[in-house]
Amino acid sequence: MPRFSVIVPCFKVQGFLRECLDSVLDQSFRDIEVIAVDDCSPDGSGAILDEYAARDDRVRVLHLQENAGLGRARNAGLPHATGDYLFFLDSDDTLTPGALRAMADRLEETGGPDGPDVLVFDYARTYWWGGTRRNVLARVLAEAGEDTFTAAERPEILDLLMVVWNKVYRRDFVEREGFTFPPGYYEDTPWTFPVMFSAERIATLDRICLNYRQRRQGNILSTTSRKHFDVHAQYERVFAFLDARPELAARWRPFLHAKMGEHCLDILSKPDRLPPSDRAEFFHRTAEMFRAYRPRDAAVPAELRVLEGSYAAYRLRRQSGRAARELERRTRQARATAAGRARRAATALLPRRPLDPDLVVYSAFSHRGVLGDPAAIHRAARELAPHLRGVWVVRDEECAADPALLPPGTEHVVLGSAAYRRVTERAAFFVNNVNWPGAVDKRAGSVHIHTHQGTPLKYMGVDLLGRPGARHGLDVPQMLRRADRWDHSLVAGRYAERIWERAYPCHFTSARTGSPRNDVLVGAGAEESRRVRERLGVPEDHTVVLYAPTRREYRRGGLVERLDVARLAADLGEGHTLVVRLHPSLATGPARGLGLAELHRRGVVVDATDEPHVEDLMLASDLLITDYSALMFDYALLDRPIVIHADDWGPYTATRGTYFDITEEAPGHVSRSYRELAWLLASGAWRDEEAARLRASFRARYCEYEDGRAAERVVRTLLLGEPMPAPEPSGVPGARAVPSGRDLLPST
Repeated sequence: MPRFSVIVPCFKVQGFLRECLDSVLDQSFRDIEVIAVDDCSPDGSGAILDEYAARDDRVRVLHLQENAGLGRARNAGLPHATGDYLFFLDSDDTLTPGALRAMADRLEETGGPDGPDVLVFDYARTYWWGGTRRNVLARVLAEAGEDTFTAAERPEILDLLMVVWNKVYRRDFVEREGFTFPPGYYEDTPWTFPVMFSAERIATLDRICLNYRQRRQGNILSTTSRKHFDVHAQYERVFAFLDARPELAARWRPFLHAKMGEHCLDILSKPDRLPPSDRAEFFHRTAEMFRAYRPRDAAVPAELRVLEGSYAAYRLRRQSGRAARELERRTRQARATAAGRARRAATALLPRRPLDPDLVVYSAFSHRGVLGDPAAIHRAARELAPHLRGVWVVRDEECAADPALLPPGTEHVVLGSAAYRRVTERAAFFVNNVNWPGAVDKRAGSVHIHTHQGTPLKYMGVDLLGRPGARHGLDVPQMLRRADRWDHSLVAGRYAERIWERAYPCHFTSARTGSPRNDVLVGAGAEESRRVRERLGVPEDHTVVLYAPTRREYRRGGLVERLDVARLAADLGEGHTLVVRLHPSLATGPARGLGLAELHRRGVVVDATDEPHVEDLMLASDLLITDYSALMFDYALLDRPIVIHADDWGPYTATRGTYFDITEEAPGHVSRSYRELAWLLASGAWRDEEAARLRASFRARYCEYEDGRAAERVVRTLLLGEPMPAPEPSGVPGARAVPSGRDLLPST
């Protein structure tokens, strides 16, 4: 008996069907059966299904003799299902990698063989232009906790999209309750509500398991027709279900009454759903049902009271609402423009106060907090020049309240505030690793120190002009106007000096200081590594692998899953900890929902994407696996092994552009497939003599000025004007061996 029966109804989906089936059959979890139902499709869908069934015995195909519709096609597959759990997958959607394994693990965690009646998981909308948007209510899944519950105990679970495909269902629960799909176009409604009302054990999985394709031809939600009137009949079926179960009706009838009104008004509000000539009829039908099914003495929510009036009143309310919103938008815009003009006029009339020679304003990573090179310079300044007043710019009060981003006692101002304008007007020194906003004037006598965010491999600045995909949304001329304010550009070596001067043809001077943020790597010992491991909860005797991929410009949103981190963690086995750090630009997107957060919760990996101090992660690790991240240039200073996983080097360099071929000048061995990576880890080649030679050569070539005194050098030479010898190219530190001498993967 398989764990999952995946029922896939198919009708006019030949353009999407292969992608759908591949996403199921290529899953690492293989204990499944696929029941594909050809709903008398007039295109090539049936032939595609037969092709897959011929080469994979987990696929069975049912060819219906006449078109039955989506719900009845699902019903046709039900009697053939033998799995513990039923999964109804629409044939234009796809599973994300590792989804079935994550579901199976969560089911086991919440009950073993007799698991929950329903498991609810997350999804993401995917668009034709490449964009991905996660379910906006994903937090409901995370907040539901680790135990099972009923909908009455956590009614917020019903705020999620009430569709059939974001859940799996225990088969004997479905059979016992006799759930089936009705005919019609809103067939999910009379399935999901009764299922969720009846389920005695519901579990959640805070992971994106399914990509929900938008804008597909033939989708009911993308068509304008009277088919949308079907929603009324479907809600009548749910009310009939409750009428037959008094124990459920008392609790759920008021909820369902409100949900029906909300759903129907949502359909009516969409301009592309109903023909204009039918909108009044739809409103009247909805209002009739709303009155007919209203529970006795139930209060009507304010937003639904419009259903107690006329269609004319509804239209007037809609029109007045739109007009009010537009007026509010224009008023805000006019006020902001007037306020800006008033500030500029007042500034022009008042005499400017002199610069404060002891005032240094710091910012890092678009005002996120005390981080990176600026943080290292600030620490050194407090020690070497305590008379200097350091003020940090943070983007909002939330950042200011986070002690990990802004240590207690750190003087700061919030971006755009009056205090911010005062300090940026008077500061003699500005230190930042991102360009300052355009509103910051470059006053005569002020000194702007730009630290950058790392040594560049990928194209930057004006070199992006020939890469339109990589500079999407980036105004290069504006960027150069802001870079013209730089006085000093910090460099880690002669390579970085050449690249920054090429990428930013501005008027700065390259400061051969080294990278202040890397001083801690140059001077770190075993105690620093032990301290970070303890904070991260990593056992002292574990070998720590840090996986840090960068973003991809050839994919909208930047996320491309190059490795199955769950598989890598499993292959590493006992005695190892896999730490994953996504590129910061992916931290708030759907990437975290594609399994990483769930794997972290279960202790499979450590998700360190939100760790503010990346240097701590480097100190704690024994090996770095990356693709094209600039982190490799910093990590090389530790003289610990690096593996470059370059399985998409061609597409990456073709779209983003790189200054050299990292596969030819790598700081360690290069893998071009997971099989090659696994061999490197299992064989011990990741730490052999050739790996040591490669990283020594890389370090000497790209880290020339990293001698551990970069922050001191910036403070003394650029802030205090004192002489200090420039770093010697030979000042790169020697090797510090990896704590663990074991191979990472067992040889087979």
